[in-house]
Amino acid sequence: MADDALGTDDAVGLLLRLKSREVSAAELRAAARARLVEVNPRLNAVVCEVADEGDFTGPFAGIPTVIKDNEDIAGYATLQGSWAVSDRPVEADSTFVTQFRSLGFAPIAKTTLPEFGLTASTETSRFGATRNPWNTDYSVGGSSGGSAALVAAGVVPIGHANDGGGSIRIPAAASGLVGLKPTRGRIVDSPDLDKLPIKLPVQGVLTRSVRDTALYFAQAEKAYANPDLPPIGLVESPSSERLRIGMIRGGIRGLAVDSETTSALMSTALLLGRMGHHVDETAMPFADKFGNDFLRYWAMLSFTLRYGGSRVFGQGFDGTKTEQFTKGLARMFTSQAERMPLSIRRLRKAATDPDPMFENFDLVLTPVTGYPAPEIGYLGPDVDFRTHIVRLLQFSSFTPPQNVTGSPGISLPLGRTRDGRPIGVQLSAPRGQEARLLHVAYELEAAAPWQTHATMA
Repeated sequence: MADDALGTDDAVGLLLRLKSREVSAAELRAAARARLVEVNPRLNAVVCEVADEGDFTGPFAGIPTVIKDNEDIAGYATLQGSWAVSDRPVEADSTFVTQFRSLGFAPIAKTTLPEFGLTASTETSRFGATRNPWNTDYSVGGSSGGSAALVAAGVVPIGHANDGGGSIRIPAAASGLVGLKPTRGRIVDSPDLDKLPIKLPVQGVLTRSVRDTALYFAQAEKAYANPDLPPIGLVESPSSERLRIGMIRGGIRGLAVDSETTSALMSTALLLGRMGHHVDETAMPFADKFGNDFLRYWAMLSFTLRYGGSRVFGQGFDGTKTEQFTKGLARMFTSQAERMPLSIRRLRKAATDPDPMFENFDLVLTPVTGYPAPEIGYLGPDVDFRTHIVRLLQFSSFTPPQNVTGSPGISLPLGRTRDGRPIGVQLSAPRGQEARLLHVAYELEAAAPWQTHATMA
């Protein structure tokens, strides 16, 4: 596929070739669609293709992309990975998609996610399992797994993702990509989310290079700049500033981390030390109550979706058709509802207080997940609820804190399993400090470059 118009370029490289007229936007879209036809039968990452809509304008004009199927595109259904949702087309683009399109992106498809994005592997009873292009026996993570699979496979250079508990960073880690979860409020989103007690989800992208991620956030900021946050600007290189970096090995509740993930973490810490940063090991500052509170809140969201989905997704929603994991979370909420007010109070406090991770550090280094992406079926829709929730907590205990506090975090593909699959390492920063993350990400990318395209096995 490297011989077509897309070649092996990232988005920045393609923009340079578009500017020099070496390629055209139409050729890029045609190449992306041809690659989609080639790889999707093996990856199962597409809900539906999206038709071309003429010329595109904006800083990313002509760059093909994909949009996760929990955002509305006018004329297409938004199915949320669920049999419970009607397949009736929506009438208008979502707030985010409107801005995303305004940057010039040309969406060619909507991509898969687990039901309502509630778990960390992109497997559903409605669409089946989305497979990892590094090894199709394995999960690509979730919930933005369809986008991750297509970016990693080289179908598009950049893909939409969003993150309510790790859904940008986890699939980035599983598929060898750069995944920056921004500060809460950095990117425009649905006004309906402001009605939630704690607004967890944020919008973003998955890319194969740090410079693509940096350019996206710089251009998105021109379209919408939150006056309450320091600007990111266009970050184009490392910084000379040497930082105090805390390293955390264990997740919430002291959940174990596997040896290959620990090796990737320690190697990154040593590399940062050789660069002149000061790295000290520290403990996870969030107590066990934090994990319980987050899980109760996640269960409350599931209960709301199952029993109030018609208000969110419109006519035709049928909560009885939700998967057993969604139903299990809803049951969990009903059994613990009396504890919810105190949990919300503590989570709200964490969302507004200074983030305790950065009391003594400029950045914090952690794994993204407790173990590399599991085999297909391990977190699938047929797994009984109790087993699923235990496996999920062991897998994804490092990413929810940033969603609650609102702090940014970035996943970088700095490790590999013995059989060559990616392992992500996460750097987190205080609220509003995405630029600091990008500076260090550039430095790590230069010192330990990663393979940018998966070779499917």
